[in-house]
Amino acid sequence: MFVKSVMIPKYKSYTIDHDKTVKEALGKLEEHQIDGLPVIDGDSYVGIVTRYGIYENYFKAEQTKEDYLQNTQVKEIATHKEHYLRGDEIFEHTLIDLKDFPLLAVLDDNQKFLGVVTRYDVLAQFQSAFGMNKPGIRIAFTSSETEGRLARLADISQQFHEQIISLVTFDETDRLIRRIVMKIEKKDNIDKFIEKLEGSGFRVLDVKES
Repeated sequence: MFVKSVMIPKYKSYTIDHDKTVKEALGKLEEHQIDGLPVIDGDSYVGIVTRYGIYENYFKAEQTKEDYLQNTQVKEIATHKEHYLRGDEIFEHTLIDLKDFPLLAVLDDNQKFLGVVTRYDVLAQFQSAFGMNKPGIRIAFTSSETEGRLARLADISQQFHEQIISLVTFDETDRLIRRIVMKIEKKDNIDKFIEKLEGSGFRVLDVKES
């Protein structure tokens, strides 16, 4: 999965022209209830202006509040001019990039603005990966790190006709034990399913409806 799969394209993105004022930027941020705006000059990317950046620069500016809002153009305080995405990055890597920033621009090879990737949308994808948007039974268990264990898990699930909502594994290291979190649709055979898992060498740690 790549960044482009979660990118909001240009025609759906909220942006602001580079020569607009900070006051206009704040108005747009308030209107759409967002934390940041890509700053563009035609099709070219100039940077990003955020609420935090606006307030931070005001405290550094030797201006009255009204002068700052009315006379400062967003291009003067735009950040992340050199920090952007190309769209072909691995999706998971964006979580680190967006840990402390609300959005990043996606540009083509000519620095033309293509769209944005937001922290909100990235987190929503991780929620989907864990099956958080669909009710079911969440089972956490461990398994020895041996060949064929996931295939065995799939076989058991098929035997019990389980509908798997999500399956996530952890501990991709040299450890001999791997943790697995599996979410399945709620059925009346859950006790027998868990008994079969434990009988096949899986150690069930927790079972919870969510």
